[in-house]
Amino acid sequence: MSATLVLWLPPVAALGDGDAPDPAWLRVDDGVIVDSGQDDGWVDAWEKPHSDDADDRLIALAPACDVPLRWLAYPEAAPAQAMAAARIDALKASLGDAALLHVVAGQPVEAGQAAPVAVTTHAAMTAWTDWLAARSLSPAAIIPAAAAVPPPEPDRLWSAEVGREQIVRSTDRAYVSDPELDPLIAGGHAIAPLDAERMRDALLLTLAAPPLDLLSGAWKPRRSWSLDPALVRLVKRLAIALLVVSLLIPIIHAFRLSRDSSRADEAVVAMAKKAGVTAPDATAAEAELDRRLATAGGGPLAFSVPASALYDAMRDAPGVALKTLSHRTDGTLTTTLAAPRVEDINQVLLALQARGYRVTAQPMAGSDGQQMANITIRAVP
Repeated sequence: MSATLVLWLPPVAALGDGDAPDPAWLRVDDGVIVDSGQDDGWVDAWEKPHSDDADDRLIALAPACDVPLRWLAYPEAAPAQAMAAARIDALKASLGDAALLHVVAGQPVEAGQAAPVAVTTHAAMTAWTDWLAARSLSPAAIIPAAAAVPPPEPDRLWSAEVGREQIVRSTDRAYVSDPELDPLIAGGHAIAPLDAERMRDALLLTLAAPPLDLLSGAWKPRRSWSLDPALVRLVKRLAIALLVVSLLIPIIHAFRLSRDSSRADEAVVAMAKKAGVTAPDATAAEAELDRRLATAGGGPLAFSVPASALYDAMRDAPGVALKTLSHRTDGTLTTTLAAPRVEDINQVLLALQARGYRVTAQPMAGSDGQQMANITIRAVP
């Protein structure tokens, strides 16, 4: 359901005196006027509770005494061009400093139609916006009240009561009525009263499709960015879900790793049991197997393991010769290497270190001019 509160703004002169009467108002629900008055009843009408999906809005009507209207026609111009031209021509025809005037033109629906243009002052706009702000009101639009009066037939003028004003409407003007000036402006045309029901229908059409809005130009409200509460709730839920997933991934990975490690340890203990080693866990089983292999001269402490690594390292350094070679029961391999250059011996040492062995070297000079070094290689990396 859509609800609209229409509030007539007080004249600027009444605001200046500080004794503005209660504004005229009416409430429209779904295109039907359901309440109206010329008192402070608009407060209850605006604060009336609605459903959560109601589209409520406030529209203020500016008095014709402060905002007269003209309709300017440019038959050869497009609607946007007619609107711009009407604003410029109205500003040229207005009295006073242009910087103090607030001129707003509406865009015709079709080419050739007259463009409505309203002229007021920035001082009036300031007075009205301050009056609204003092009541914590933020209108969706401020429409000249004279814009609601429909155009008359070419040979007459309408006189209609809108709010507390009597407004006269000709084919190209709308202004507040003045008993002395009306006959002069009408000339030989008759001024006929507009039927109240027809005026009410015209007002509803104006509210549905305002021909122009004084909240434009320098008075156009700044856009305030607001987030949809439903969207905020969705983002929060997605953030929580992302956080939960981010925490679950490492937890699940750690659980699977722990389970795989447990299975591997169980397999080691089972294999050690087949070899005749009884141990409570994989670490104890591995230590016992290494001890038995060392006692038997095998395993990683055996001579063949570091010796094989040494021969592989020497294969890439053809100039290096093996002079002596010995092996201790703790797995340490001792050798003497000779080469024409120290760089060749260093190449072998670096290759052994790259395999993860601990290497120490003591260089010395050979009797035949070659470079030599006593090397010790730890069999266990």
